[in-house]
This record gives sequence, structure tokens and C-alpha cells, in this order.
Amino acid sequence: MPKKITPKKYAKMGIIAAVVLAVAAAGMFAIRGLTGAQASRTLAEALTGITSDSVSAGEINIAVLRMDAIQQNARVLEDLRRQRETFETSLRSELERTQKALEREREEIERSQEVLSRDALQRRIMEYQQKVQQFQRTVTEKAQAIETVFQRSLVEVQERHLDPVVNGIIGRKNITIVLDGRFIRVGENAPAALDITTEVIQALDRKVTRFQMERPQGF
Repeated sequence: MPKKITPKKYAKMGIIAAVVLAVAAAGMFAIRGLTGAQASRTLAEALTGITSDSVSAGEINIAVLRMDAIQQNARVLEDLRRQRETFETSLRSELERTQKALEREREEIERSQEVLSRDALQRRIMEYQQKVQQFQRTVTEKAQAIETVFQRSLVEVQERHLDPVVNGIIGRKNITIVLDGRFIRVGENAPAALDITTEVIQALDRKVTRFQMERPQGF
């Protein structure tokens, strides 16, 4: 069985981390949406062209699978990353707009110090602080919602599409052991049939190229 795909492997946390940090610097699931995959091909169609070549060590047939290459190059996973980036861009735009509005309000409060009573000024400051805190919570929740639906999509793609493809190739090649190519060394003279990564990517691309993420809560 292939190693589980986790958001940690995909996540471009820089964007989301920057969003949260920027909010902090400013002073600062009932999830519903479009679900499921678009029409995909059958496993038999996806495995078209896969040969029965494998590498044998006695009675053991060995193969190497590089999950990092699959995560980077499979079209369906590229599609999921693009969708996540779209939501992150939307969140970043919202952050920038609200930060500018909060900055203008802060400047107005500073200018009003000479004309407002002490009590009135304190009320405005408290209201401003509440706005900042609420927006900070909102941005954090939205960032988390993006990662939640992205993780859910990754799991579903693996269970519905990637796992069947890998298992189909394992069966066709009569493979006994699949090794994670990121953690082993392969000699220069190793047979080409040892590495099944390209075949997995090609078969997965034939099976599915797009998968619709749910809409994160708050978007």
C-alpha cells in the first residue's frame, strides 16, 4: 500500500502563516460546497499500457515508488493545489483590505483624542480592539478551513484513485514489496522496471485529472 498523502507534504504553509502573522502584526465545519470528483476513467482504462515487468530477488519482486514525484507531478494533485491557492489568494486580499480599513480607523481615533471625552475615547478604543480581535479569529478560522478541505480532498483522491492504481500495478507486475524511493539508494545499473513511479503517474493521469474541493467555510 502507498504511504498516505498528508497535507504536510503539499502544504505551502508560507502563505497561510504569513496571513496569520500579518493579522497579529496589525494588532491583531459545517462545510458545504461542491464535492466529489469529476468524471474519471475506470481502473482498467487507467492501467492500459502497464507492462508486467518487475525486478525479482529470488521469489520476491521488488519495486520502487517515489511519492514525492507523484505529489509534485500528478495532474489531479496539481489541480488541488491550484484550487487551494485560489482560496488563499482570496483570503490574502481580504486581509489586506481589512488591515487598511483598520489602520484608517486607528488614525481617526488618534485624531479624535482632543475632541472626545475620556469615556467616549475609551469606548472607541475598546470597539476597535474588538474588531481587530474578531478579524484575527476570522482569518485564522478561514486559513484552517482551507487546510481542512484540502486535507480531505487529498485523502479522498488517494483512497478513490491513487490506491487502486498502485494496487492494480502491483497486481499486474506481481510485485511483492514496494519501497519508498525517497529513502533508499538505487544503483546506476538497476533495471528500469524497478521504479514504477512514472507508470503510476501516467495511470493516475489517465484515471483522473481534476477533483473538486469543497468550498471552505467562510468563503
